Amino acid sequence: MSSVDRKRKPTGGHSPPHKKFQKGSPNHGPDKFPPLTSSSDNGLLPPLPSIDEKFRDVVFTHQSMAGSPAESYDRLEFLGDAYLQLFSSRLIWDRLPFLPAGRMSQVRESLVKNETLAQYSDLYGLTKQLKNFKRFQNGPPQTWLKIKGDLFEAYVAAVVLSTPEGFERVRNWLLHLWEPKIEAITSKPEASSKSKEELAKKVLGKGVRLNYEDEREPIIHYGQGRETYFVGVYLTGWGWENQYLGSGKGLSRNAAGQEAAAAALENHPLIDEIIAKKTAFYAEAKKKGEPQPNKHSKD
Repeated sequence: MSSVDRKRKPTGGHSPPHKKFQKGSPNHGPDKFPPLTSSSDNGLLPPLPSIDEKFRDVVFTHQSMAGSPAESYDRLEFLGDAYLQLFSSRLIWDRLPFLPAGRMSQVRESLVKNETLAQYSDLYGLTKQLKNFKRFQNGPPQTWLKIKGDLFEAYVAAVVLSTPEGFERVRNWLLHLWEPKIEAITSKPEASSKSKEELAKKVLGKGVRLNYEDEREPIIHYGQGRETYFVGVYLTGWGWENQYLGSGKGLSRNAAGQEAAAAALENHPLIDEIIAKKTAFYAEAKKKGEPQPNKHSKD
């Protein structure tokens, strides 16, 4: 049934935000990232670490402008990519101990993807230091995005190689740079993997259904090997027909469904009204001596 055909009895619940489309902090030891200092608490970017002059020409030279691989940032970008993977992995390990491995990989991708690194290159003014940058800026957008991401990776490697303390300088710098993203994750924990089960226990009964339906087509993140799904949960029963309860999004359809269920559990006063009707129904049935179900199956 399409969203335009849905019939819902008036309630205090919310309206669905989208039309459905038709299917076709742990302790920090000495070897862990240190706590934040005041330099990043004011909302500004942490200072850009300096690099040795011997790397400056190389860092800001694209391979198409160089006579040999050693004269462009290509090799530095290779090394910087590895450092970013290492530092982001350890940061996630230390700061987000509650995440499973799969989710850790997703968070790491958000920290080191080209879109994130390109933004850093812009914010620090690295982009305009690239030799003949306007030529690349006027090229294909995705190519320009990758160049800016590669530039940041090359700069990271140059900082590491510039001084004996380069490794620690980069690690602490990236910690402060990534902290807002990590903070956003810790302030909004992922929906419980049992949200759908909890919702089912609260509202299901004989002849009552929960339907998890795609609200829109998934977004395909080309080149990143992942998709974002959008799912809504609807209730039929207890006097409602295809009643919208909540929406969620996630990197899998199941994760999106779990988030939708979590949203439904917080959809007051609608969820309270549904639970009250279920409770009243079984209380009346008990008075009549009718058998009571031990538990209700999930949809």
